[in-house]
Amino acid sequence: MIKEGNKAPAFKLKDQNGKTVSLSEYAGKNVVLYFYPKDDTSGCTKEACSFRDQFPKFGKLNAKIIGVSKDSVESHKKFADKYNLPFTLLSDEDKKVLEKYGVWKEKSMYGRKYMGIERTTVIIDDKGKIKKIFPKVKVPNHDQEVLEALKS
Repeated sequence: MIKEGNKAPAFKLKDQNGKTVSLSEYAGKNVVLYFYPKDDTSGCTKEACSFRDQFPKFGKLNAKIIGVSKDSVESHKKFADKYNLPFTLLSDEDKKVLEKYGVWKEKSMYGRKYMGIERTTVIIDDKGKIKKIFPKVKVPNHDQEVLEALKS
């Protein structure tokens, strides 16, 4: 499990354009790493669009936004294009990064248990340490919570 104050687990994943992206590329920047269940579903679209709408404010705080789900590169490309998302979406189809960050969990819906992504945001500081973890994110006003945490 990840903990605030610990070094963030390294990763290399493909983005929505098929380019391999690694966490180390963001050294010296704050990273808002948000894990979400599925492209183009209601909650995930609201979350992505709220980050999109606040994107300039994140830039002013030297912060890069990265979304991660187990959707394919092609799915991410369609999602990013449809909603004009100005940030990186990473595809973790084999769930290695999801497991490293502890967000691949047993979930329950209508009494049925299944494995899925627990909506979680992790702020990684400019030195690569985990500054803040937001588990079980509720989408409304989450963008503001993250901005406030970056400022502190």
